[in-house]
Amino acid sequence: MRVRPRITPLTAVLALLAVLLGLVGVSPAAAGPAVPTAAARPAKSAEATGTFRNPLNTGPDPFMTYWNGNYYLTTTQGDSIRMWRSPSLGTLLTADPVTVWTDTDASRNQHIWAPEFYRFGNRWYLYYTADDGTDDHHRVYVLESDRDDPAGPYHFKAKPAPPNHASDFAIDPGILQHDGRLYLAYAGINQYQHNGINIAPMSNPYTVSGDAVAINAAGGCDEVREGPEFLSRNGRTWMTYSTCDTGKPDYQVWMMSLANGADPLVPANWQQHSGPVFSRADDHGVYGPGHHAFFRSPDGTEDWIVYHAKSTSAYTYTDRTTRAQKITWNADGSPDLGRPSAMGATQDLPSGDPGSGTYWINDDGRSSGDGTLSYTGTWNSGTGCGTQCFWGDDHWIDQADSTATFTFTGTRIALLSVRDTGNGIAALSVDGGTEQRADFYGAIRTGETVQYISPKLPYGRHTLRVRVTGEHNTSSQAAFVSVDRAEVYTK
Repeated sequence: MRVRPRITPLTAVLALLAVLLGLVGVSPAAAGPAVPTAAARPAKSAEATGTFRNPLNTGPDPFMTYWNGNYYLTTTQGDSIRMWRSPSLGTLLTADPVTVWTDTDASRNQHIWAPEFYRFGNRWYLYYTADDGTDDHHRVYVLESDRDDPAGPYHFKAKPAPPNHASDFAIDPGILQHDGRLYLAYAGINQYQHNGINIAPMSNPYTVSGDAVAINAAGGCDEVREGPEFLSRNGRTWMTYSTCDTGKPDYQVWMMSLANGADPLVPANWQQHSGPVFSRADDHGVYGPGHHAFFRSPDGTEDWIVYHAKSTSAYTYTDRTTRAQKITWNADGSPDLGRPSAMGATQDLPSGDPGSGTYWINDDGRSSGDGTLSYTGTWNSGTGCGTQCFWGDDHWIDQADSTATFTFTGTRIALLSVRDTGNGIAALSVDGGTEQRADFYGAIRTGETVQYISPKLPYGRHTLRVRVTGEHNTSSQAAFVSVDRAEVYTK
């Protein structure tokens, strides 16, 4: 039984990097957890160029690799496969997507989920799942690039399917490379789950050459085992996978391992690790972290995880955004995925990353670069949003024609904040130009949502004005607009 869709119309809109639905005006009565003390907060100062803040993308189910001077990222888009490319991790959010695949075949052109891409020889192979509009008709497909470029163009190559599951539900393909051989790992029907881990041998990157075997993977819930990913180091292959319903805050990552030289098609060869290795961090405002992948730093010295997570503990499939952080290795040779970092936490860029040239402006006017913020009207401010907000605070108001104006030096600005049921419509304008309306309402209260990304601007001094219209849609209870942080891009 399927328990979670991968994408909603809202997610698709977000991925277009237009004005995005969301954001909340936090009501004056809102309560939240403790926030950093004044001593723990940064003073206004120049920030090192070697840092970044999540999110990297507004979509779920990420896969990423670094190749030939750029990071390449895919996330679930539903109607196509899009790819984001950027020389720095910190500028992926504002990179323009390239559509690398659409399909006219009605049997496989809907609900396109979880693309992953691998280089074999001088070609790239892009694996994904899709259906004809019926979820149980999901099958795995593979594309082949026309040249040695992860962004394609691609042509359809095959429908790799194990003979014993040729007509069965299959999603989340991942490639296991073990002892010089290839294997297709995916989530599909087996005796353990509807979405259970299966592994099948491959004779080449697009051909399954034998039956799949089922892996009885633990997971702390009865629902799914999906999104298998692999790390090879210290004489073992480590298979990490996501468990539970991704709509729940307890969606999490578990792990098994396989010794070098052992046959992955013998289920008993897989050794189960006890307990989750990556899970919710309520004190950081992070819920449902999972459906992940791994990538190396540009200089090859560090291992990183890219994953989706939510900023709400509510049961919802929306608000899953792509995030990344560095992982380490334990003394026993196993990977240590750590704990999910708070949204907006400043992290060092991967080793060898050329730098993102970004800085932040907080809602109280503090900035890590050449940025300021001024208000007209009597704005409320406070710390009620706690871990859902950058530095635990934000500003909000429902009085029409009140404004918040960011002044910044750079090429682009992104506005992030919380969304809620009491939010209304704002009008945003850059450098005094034409206003663009954005609805900050959200049916479920969620934190640090990307509300707006400006067009690319000539490098220099610019303004972003947020004007409260006093209007709201019929679902909203009020017309609040709030601001939390802005991310400024200088490259």
